[in-house]
Amino acid sequence: MPRAIVHGVPETSAIWQPLVAALAARGEVHVELLSPPGFGAPLPDEFDPDQANYAAWLVSELERLGGDVDLVGHDWGAGHVFGALDQRPDLIRSWAADCVGIIHPDYVWHDLAQVWQTPEAGEQAVAAMKGGDPAAPAAGLAALGMPETIAAQVAGAQNEAMGRAILGLYRSAAQPAMAELGARLAEKSLPPGLVLLPTEDPYVGPPERALELADTLAADVCRLEGMGHWWMFSGADQVADALTEHWSPITLS
Repeated sequence: MPRAIVHGVPETSAIWQPLVAALAARGEVHVELLSPPGFGAPLPDEFDPDQANYAAWLVSELERLGGDVDLVGHDWGAGHVFGALDQRPDLIRSWAADCVGIIHPDYVWHDLAQVWQTPEAGEQAVAAMKGGDPAAPAAGLAALGMPETIAAQVAGAQNEAMGRAILGLYRSAAQPAMAELGARLAEKSLPPGLVLLPTEDPYVGPPERALELADTLAADVCRLEGMGHWWMFSGADQVADALTEHWSPITLS
């Protein structure tokens, strides 16, 4: 069965190195790393980087893989997973995602997201990503908990195209867009799900909302105690165990 993982903003697939290694140690050696347009992959001129088009992009990737995909998402990668579940749940054998709080009806976007959603202020913010000291972006990511070598790889991909993609994506996802997505998912029959819940992630609202949504979506929960937004650096082994357990019953059924 194809396994596929998709990252978020402002990231590249470099963040998955620890999880890929942990999965390989458990026999999962064929894992597709999907890079959304503008985030470690080219951003075509004709691609309008909004939430619906990113969901459609992910659907096309699932079709390329032949469907029946075990899909994992982090940050906006999780948002794209939710979008694909809304558009084509039939292509997904199982899903796992963090950041489920972004589709809660009471979710309020974090401060930086609100800056990106604001005309002029957002343009200034993304311009600053590559302005000034060239070492600053990597240092900023490292200060937030990303290992220095991976932070350097991610920062190296932060360019004008990524800035344009960030603005388009976040502005298309201003509320009530994500709450409406959550409401649609609540009415669907979804494939088996696993909510990854890092308890110290400051960007997605209180853990209680994630637990509420896990219940609404009939998903299991992997609670990552004391971990933050980039749980894959400290929690790769725990999540790899949870994913292989999540996938195994489906394989045997």
